[in-house]
Amino acid sequence: MSLFDSDSNPKIMPVVVIENANDAPGLAEAFLKGGLNWIEITLRTEAAYEAIPRIIKEFPDMMVGAGTVVSVEQAKRVADYGSTFALSPGLDVEVIEYLKGRDVPFIPGIATASEMMLALKHGCRHLKFFPAEAAGGVKYLKSVLAPLKSFGVQICPTGGLNLNNMVDYLAIPQVFTIGGSWLATADQIKNHDWKTITQQVKDALAKT
Repeated sequence: MSLFDSDSNPKIMPVVVIENANDAPGLAEAFLKGGLNWIEITLRTEAAYEAIPRIIKEFPDMMVGAGTVVSVEQAKRVADYGSTFALSPGLDVEVIEYLKGRDVPFIPGIATASEMMLALKHGCRHLKFFPAEAAGGVKYLKSVLAPLKSFGVQICPTGGLNLNNMVDYLAIPQVFTIGGSWLATADQIKNHDWKTITQQVKDALAKT
């Protein structure tokens, strides 16, 4: 069974940008207090590479995913740092094969039926639909998934999701979780507003 198939996994995955690695432990604790035990830390800053191993070391109950993995070089770094899993905004066959060889669960990004089929061909069943809202939203996703229903595709929509539209995505049977960047804003992280982040997580989980 895949890491992502567990019924105990939350229906929301926080997607965060960390500017200062020292903020990582407080952020992880805020998510755990809210009820989330996994996180996607995007590789949009150099601090992300330090934040990932810190959270893994200090919070062993937290599954730490490295997001925005777009090259084999990045894939190697996050695998060496012990990332529980990895995600990408797009589909790169070399990254898929490299992480497969390192036994790191990987969620490539897709936006079309052709990309879904290519991902399936390379053994990826859990996929990231990105950018969800800009690509066509719930209606578009349902249409693309319809002919691929028998292949067991599982989707994590990310990009433009919020407290108001998250339920519409979660109502799609093939959606196993959603990515949420609204759960912890840049200002909230910078100001160590952990209580607000924890409450936002609780509010979101209450709708799942």
